[in-house]
Amino acid sequence: MESSNVVIKEIIGIAEMVKLYPLIHQLNTDMTLNDYQEMLKDMLPKGYRQVGAFLNDTCVGVAGFWINTKLYCGKYIEPDNVIVSSQYRNLKLGSKLLHWLHEEALRNNCTVSLLDAYAQNKDAHRFYFREGYYILGFHMIKKLK
Repeated sequence: MESSNVVIKEIIGIAEMVKLYPLIHQLNTDMTLNDYQEMLKDMLPKGYRQVGAFLNDTCVGVAGFWINTKLYCGKYIEPDNVIVSSQYRNLKLGSKLLHWLHEEALRNNCTVSLLDAYAQNKDAHRFYFREGYYILGFHMIKKLK
């Protein structure tokens, strides 16, 4: 397969996003389909969006994202769960998805792209470093339940 056959386009609507659960599940193995549907119902009204990498009308890569503003960085885009099906990773689809996101950020006057990568996901770290991201600080979490 050639990467020139890949089409990057936004995924519109909860019904289309739900179809991508198998891809989302590859990174979020504890997430059920019902969990995903309920989260989308909460996230979409708050500005969550998705973009996909399509090969022959099949989505083989997906990235969620948010556009928002924070005091420390101004207006930003936040890639959220950049996932490419393992059999297609040699096509540089992650880079193509990020390129689309960065262009969308510029169209929306964002000044920065920021993201979280799981601490144990060394492959993601290498990918994001290669894409020009760097570590600015720590993202901390406290479970409340």
